[in-house]
Amino acid sequence: MNLPKFAAAAALIVFSAGSLAAKPTSIVFDANAATSDGTAYSTYTVKCSNGKKAELTAWDNRGKWCVGDASSEQCEKKQINAAKDACKAK
Repeated sequence: MNLPKFAAAAALIVFSAGSLAAKPTSIVFDANAATSDGTAYSTYTVKCSNGKKAELTAWDNRGKWCVGDASSEQCEKKQINAAKDACKAK
């Protein structure tokens, strides 16, 4: 087999698989809430390109974004990064 052709085909397959991963298509505000100790947070719904939906919670005046509910520890500083993580997890 021709090595350059094989390498090009392998690279194309890897790139294609990455481009098929679910991506966020919209992020919609749901509600404001507070934990039992009074810490305020907001909830959002992320819609993904594969049709799934996921929840995000925003903390510290939208300075920290977490995938999932108030007990989540999978957090990012940017909303879009948390939304991408949420879509990958589904």
